[in-house]
Amino acid sequence: MVELKTRASIDAMYEAGQVVARALTAVRKAADVGVSLLELDEVARDVLREAGADSPFLGYRPAFAPTPFPAVICASVNDAIVHGIPTRYRLRDGDLVSIDCGAHLDGWAGDSAISFTVGRARPADLRLIETAERALDAAIAAAVPGNRIGDIAHAIGTVCRAGGYGIPDGFGGHGIGRHMHEDPGVPNEGRPGRGMRLRAGMAIAIEPMLIASGRDDWHTTTDGWTLRTNDGSRAAHVEHTVAITDEGPRVLTERR
Repeated sequence: MVELKTRASIDAMYEAGQVVARALTAVRKAADVGVSLLELDEVARDVLREAGADSPFLGYRPAFAPTPFPAVICASVNDAIVHGIPTRYRLRDGDLVSIDCGAHLDGWAGDSAISFTVGRARPADLRLIETAERALDAAIAAAVPGNRIGDIAHAIGTVCRAGGYGIPDGFGGHGIGRHMHEDPGVPNEGRPGRGMRLRAGMAIAIEPMLIASGRDDWHTTTDGWTLRTNDGSRAAHVEHTVAITDEGPRVLTERR
């Protein structure tokens, strides 16, 4: 079931989204060679705490997970695609980092992710991240009333495949609102004109995930959460929460 949000509800979701945006901005600023992933998690916790927001990540335990998630961010480094658990690992020169963060504020959720490099960037990593961001932009542009979920999926897949990148099988975006994960699912590849028709008031989290080698396969590590590429190639993950409105797509997690 998809709940159509009122303008007031979308405004409230924007406030939750802005908490996420501030947390990601703060984490990106703090990330440097020698900084641990646990320290980055603490930065995000401080932002949520100051805003009076809760984390939808902390304690989250879907059916596939052996344990509840122990942090407020997912921190995925190099060949980790998504769902990385923050650890004592200290960032190294040239690391590619993806940070995913969410917030619950006044009954509404926001969810967003960024990818960036630390220290001296590899040109290939910068191209990977730039392609992920272009895929996200293309998907957002397709998030208008009258289009279908397949149009968003096709926009992402077209940009990713044109760049020669892989798309992890079985993972994509989702509806969002009172809960972090709601209907509908938003695949990262698909056929245009297919799937649920988009209506004003829908809110979705769009999140391209790219694998540098062009392969689509992955595995879950022994922690039961982290998804890694099978061939050890690097990955990028970007995400925004977007409301579909009659005036066009509204990015609720935009970073200023």
